[in-house]
Amino acid sequence: MNKPEILLAALLLLGGAVGSIGQEVVEAIVAIVNDEIITLSDYKAQHDALYRELRTRIQGEEFQEQYEFAAAQLLDEMIMGIILLQKARELDIDVTEQINMYIEDIKKKNGIESDAQLKVAFEQQGVDFEEWQIQMREMYLRDMAVYAEVGRSVVVDDGEIFTYYRQHPEESTEPPEYHIRGIFISGEDKTTEDAELKKQEILDLLEKGEDFGSLAGTHSEGPNKDKQGDLGTFKEGDMLDAFEQEVANLEAGGVTPWISIQSGWYLLRLEEKTESRLLAFDDVRDQIQEKIFAERTQTERLKYLKKLKAASFIKILISDPLQRIERRP
Repeated sequence: MNKPEILLAALLLLGGAVGSIGQEVVEAIVAIVNDEIITLSDYKAQHDALYRELRTRIQGEEFQEQYEFAAAQLLDEMIMGIILLQKARELDIDVTEQINMYIEDIKKKNGIESDAQLKVAFEQQGVDFEEWQIQMREMYLRDMAVYAEVGRSVVVDDGEIFTYYRQHPEESTEPPEYHIRGIFISGEDKTTEDAELKKQEILDLLEKGEDFGSLAGTHSEGPNKDKQGDLGTFKEGDMLDAFEQEVANLEAGGVTPWISIQSGWYLLRLEEKTESRLLAFDDVRDQIQEKIFAERTQTERLKYLKKLKAASFIKILISDPLQRIERRP
């Protein structure tokens, strides 16, 4: 099975299928949320899963910053998660179909034929399949509880989309594109003098009218030699800065000076330049609609969550549970 695909799915876990790290905690009630409670062991499981997930992706100072921020929000996130699950039960939301579709998609992408095989693959990654399904179900229920009250009420009409298109042309503008060809001379296997002689030889041949592509096919020491030095097409901002600074000033057919990079030198020829252009409204309409919809949905979501929280009975008994557990798994 494709390991990244399984790990991606496993990262959706909030803690239940990931074993608690470190010593056992003395049980206590952290918070009461309507008619449910959050215990210290619940909190520790969530905290340990959060810590592990961040550790797999981030290192150094960035990890510490993100961990401290996420840990500070953890109890609020757990409280809100319980409130949304309660709302989902109140609305009698069923997410069985969505979960089955997601599982089938994982199986299809990874060439797995049965749930039994998928279960084995999860276990090989140290993830309990049944517990993962429970966590998936809760994730979908929370999302659907919000969508049922917010998503359906958010509407974006064509007038708004066109107005946004006119007011933000930079977001619908394609940057210039450069099709370039290059001759590379390595600096790793020759002296500076030898490299200079080789570079001058190529310049002399170009001066005599030799074809740039042919010279790239015979003299280049780069990976694109077999393609006569064709490096492909790059949008503005996608090339090395040293390349772009030289190529941006050329007309089609122009050749740069030799450009020094860490491993050698490149001589570039601009084959073709496509100027920046404003995309037609019909080409970007859907993207603009999605952007407006996402922004408006997020605004309405935050309002709805605040309303739900205000209408709930919440009593926090341990304001800083981190002080009661090991901070470093």
